[in-house]
Amino acid sequence: MADFTAKTDADGITTITWDVPGKSMNVLSLEGLAELGAAIDAALKDEAVKGVVITSGKDTFAGGMDLNLIAKMKDMVGDDPARGLFEGVMRMHGVLRKIERAGMDPKTLKGGKPIAAALPGTALGIGLELPLACHRIFAADNPSAKIGLPEIMVGIFPGGGGTTRLVRKLGAMAAAPFLLEGKLSDPKKAKSAGLIDEVVADPLAAARAWVLAAKDADLVKPWDAKGYKMPGGAPYHPAGFLTFVGASAMVHGKTMGVYPAAKALLSAVYEGALVPFDTALKIEARWFTNILLNPSSTAMIRSLFINKEALEKGANRPEAPDQRVKKLGILGAGMMGAGIALVSAQAGIEVVLIDAKQEAADRGRAYTATHFDKAIKRGKASEAKKAEVLARITATTDYAALSGVDMIIEAVFEDPKVKAEVTKAAEAAAGKDVIFATNTSTLPITELARASQNAEQFIGVHFFSPVEKMALVEIIRGKATGDRAVAKALDYVRQIRKTPIVVHDARFFYANRSIIPYINEGIRMLAEGVAPTLVENAAKLVGMPLGPLQLVDETSIDLGVKIAKATKAAMGDDYPDDAVDEVLFWMADQGRLGRKSNAGFYAYDDAGKRLGLWEGLAERYPVADAQPDLTEVQHRLLFVQVLEAVRAFEDGVLTDIREGDVGAILGWGFAPWSGGPFSWLDIIGAARAAAICDELTAAHGPRFACPDLLRRMAGQGARFYDLYGDGAAAA
Repeated sequence: MADFTAKTDADGITTITWDVPGKSMNVLSLEGLAELGAAIDAALKDEAVKGVVITSGKDTFAGGMDLNLIAKMKDMVGDDPARGLFEGVMRMHGVLRKIERAGMDPKTLKGGKPIAAALPGTALGIGLELPLACHRIFAADNPSAKIGLPEIMVGIFPGGGGTTRLVRKLGAMAAAPFLLEGKLSDPKKAKSAGLIDEVVADPLAAARAWVLAAKDADLVKPWDAKGYKMPGGAPYHPAGFLTFVGASAMVHGKTMGVYPAAKALLSAVYEGALVPFDTALKIEARWFTNILLNPSSTAMIRSLFINKEALEKGANRPEAPDQRVKKLGILGAGMMGAGIALVSAQAGIEVVLIDAKQEAADRGRAYTATHFDKAIKRGKASEAKKAEVLARITATTDYAALSGVDMIIEAVFEDPKVKAEVTKAAEAAAGKDVIFATNTSTLPITELARASQNAEQFIGVHFFSPVEKMALVEIIRGKATGDRAVAKALDYVRQIRKTPIVVHDARFFYANRSIIPYINEGIRMLAEGVAPTLVENAAKLVGMPLGPLQLVDETSIDLGVKIAKATKAAMGDDYPDDAVDEVLFWMADQGRLGRKSNAGFYAYDDAGKRLGLWEGLAERYPVADAQPDLTEVQHRLLFVQVLEAVRAFEDGVLTDIREGDVGAILGWGFAPWSGGPFSWLDIIGAARAAAICDELTAAHGPRFACPDLLRRMAGQGARFYDLYGDGAAAA
């Protein structure tokens, strides 16, 4: 079956329907593009056709270009990938420009056939770029629909003419949030912003009526009309000059220069604004080709779309019947338990929220009410929805209420004794078939499972805080954990619309195993006399969202002290971080516990606003006269994370590098431009990575020692995704 089908009615209107077989949402393929072009050609040539309406056979319009195809495009275009990619992009421009000109005389701009887009729902990426080439865009009055150009979020930018058209339609300043931030809007807000033209109850009927009434002047885009001037001014206009200077500063400030797509987009906009429209499309295509050839875009698309989607669809789910949760018990109504209750009830799951005191349980339930109150003020929710979700949460102290639950999530204090007590009490009330999940960030699952009546049904789940905002859930398989428990946890995570990774039990699991060394390395450099501003900015300039000192402030210094003490007790003489502890313990003794106390490595005002690095650091840890160069600091901060990821894979804690990359980006924000630690190692090459390890080891010690697996790959000239990209475990 074809992706696009055309049918002409008695009124002379050809309706082109986009309906990709076997897909819940339309995506554009090369075959689909050819079909669309052929349908447009036929309509323009047929004298009986008065106009065209392009719509969807689904309840959405389109989700964009097929990113699986984009990820493979470089390998499909032969020995001259730049030329092949550019020519492919220009073919797409050709089809959309044909729609835009619609057969009109190039000199008089008359004689064209009106072409309208009728959007029943969500229109993203090429799903908006195609309508932007049409003469009128009608969208259904569907508040849940999303309209926008989110390509920047996966390492590319709108390359189907969307960049050029939107800037010429709105001006650079007004277009910036949609292009540079990937902002999505509901139909009414999209109309207010100028992205679309009409919001109606029946977009197909409205589009047909418009087509029948359209005049020649209705078909001419502003940029094709004589005397066109760009809204807000072109770069050579005084106002436009200031806009582009400001845009350049804003982009660099937000991306720190490490996201190639943002810089390429800005270049395409600036250069395109200096030339006629058709030349601007060629410039956009050249910059889009440049980004497609950049390994960062390949890595980001792979990790943030292809791999993420595969994990969410159950790529590593064991064989088991459907394990979706119907009734969930939650032990502990603190911040984590309350957040888990919120996202579970939002997903339609009945929740029993238990705490030792009724007022605590009630506060946990009230967290959901507060969440909805804020959403209602922003127009994002209704009182009816709030009442519906709250009705699913029962707050109580009575373990008997757990009768009938099919899964329990324990979210009490990180104390093995407390966890053991509530595990026994809850399992006794719930029954023998319940799956018991403990929410912990550090405690070994196998040890905690000793308190369970059935270790095969005991599993770890590590939520990240705040639960409702963080996309990742780390599922930890203990030594005795069975497949049904893993399947249950995966199905539950899918229900609450988060991304799961599955790891095996070991100290700190995967996420904390990798992020704690990053924090420690920053603290260690501070103690060595490295300027804290250098440490923090080096991290941001390589793509980390927070510097290590700010990150420990956010997570709290006393938590770091607690983890350090527990780790040292477990490791004894092998404990490697005494130099870090000296700093952490001193900070805690000063009462500087981080943001929560308005005092940490940073200074804060009374309202909790961060003011800058605390001046007292320099008194205790003077800045050395000789400072390391930026690259050395960045290598130290990145490699302590990356090497732990490799060791986790080597040890079998992590069994799939796809989970390693996705988990790193979603869990602690590891340099998203890189695609994750394994993708980054593939970008720089195993041989170069091994050489840097040797340099760092010689200068700073064995924590940078090159893992055997990486050393072997360096000798073979191998890449992680060539060897293990299909989910294979380390050899």
